[in-house]
Amino acid sequence: MDSWIYLIIAGIFEMMWVLALKFSENFTKVLFLILTVIFMILSLIFLSLSFKTIPIGTAYACWTAIGTVGVIIISLIFFKETMSILRFFFIAIIIIGVIGLKLT
Repeated sequence: MDSWIYLIIAGIFEMMWVLALKFSENFTKVLFLILTVIFMILSLIFLSLSFKTIPIGTAYACWTAIGTVGVIIISLIFFKETMSILRFFFIAIIIIGVIGLKLT
């Protein structure tokens, strides 16, 4: 499987553990705490698989960007967070950075 696919899967699991962490309500809901740990482990496994052909710095930057932008988008849609022009601008910079890393 292509390392970039592994990296995307790792980023998706990163989003999932962050959301599970939110739903754990400060570690009081055990099911979500367990899901947080499982998703963290899966995220790290897929991130490490991506290191086969992607430089570690590039993979790490893209992994965190996928998780960051994904959680922001989910928060905007489901948690009714607000979007300002400035916030949109900085999210665009993150996405442009990931594209630049992929192209180089």
